[in-house]
Parts: sequence; structure tokens; C-alpha cells
Amino acid sequence: MPSSETTHRTPEPPIYIAVARNSDGISGESFVDGGLRVRVASPTAENRAGATNPEELLALSWATCLNAAARVVAGPGTDVEATVEISLHPLTDQGFELSGAAELRFDGVPLDEAHALAAAAHERCPVSRMLSGRSAVRVTAVA
Repeated sequence: MPSSETTHRTPEPPIYIAVARNSDGISGESFVDGGLRVRVASPTAENRAGATNPEELLALSWATCLNAAARVVAGPGTDVEATVEISLHPLTDQGFELSGAAELRFDGVPLDEAHALAAAAHERCPVSRMLSGRSAVRVTAVA
């Protein structure tokens, strides 16, 4: 009988680890240890005053990763543009849910070949794999 659990391959040891922290929730500041600090606010806030939000940060992450992966699979000299849309949807009794859509444009590449390159980039991009449930993710409590 097939298992309903998703199996994940055991990854190699990490070559880089980013640690991000937030102790303010959706209104305050998030930061990367030893690096970037950003003001955050709810995407539905009336006055965000230039602050970003998880949806925008996720869109930036996925667009960057997809573009990098697309450039690898397309080969040198192919101009690529990635456009990512992250949407926030209310759930009846469980807060919110995100959905995402991405488009890859390969300059000078016929559409049928571009479809194959986009699929290969999606398969190669670690952010795509994580968003698709194909990477191990865990949440634990600490005291």
C-alpha cells in the first residue's frame, strides 16, 4: 500500500546557512544575522510607509532563484526575465494562505523550447522545490 507521506532525499551537508530572525511579528523588523535588516508591515496595512512583507520577500526570493536556475538551463547568452506573483488569500477559520505563480521569459527562444526550459528551471530552483513540498522543512519549539 503506498504511503501518503512525502519522501525527501537526504541532502548533502549545507554549503551556506542563512539565519533570519523576527521578534516583532508582522509589524516591526526582520533581519538576517550579520546582514540585511528590513522593516515589515502587514500587506493589508493602510500605511506601510515603505515596509516590506513576507509575500514580497517570498516573491523576491523565488524570482531570483528561478532566474538563476533558468540561466543555467538555457545556457550562456540567453537573456531571462522571471516574474513572480505571490497572492495572499483569507481562509475561513485558519488565517491566511499563499499561492504563487511564476513566468519565465527567454529572449529569442521559441515557445515550445521555452516551456521545456521553464520546467527544467522550476525543477532546478531550490525555492521552487521547497514551495512544491519537495524539500524537508521543520518547525520546532525551543525554551
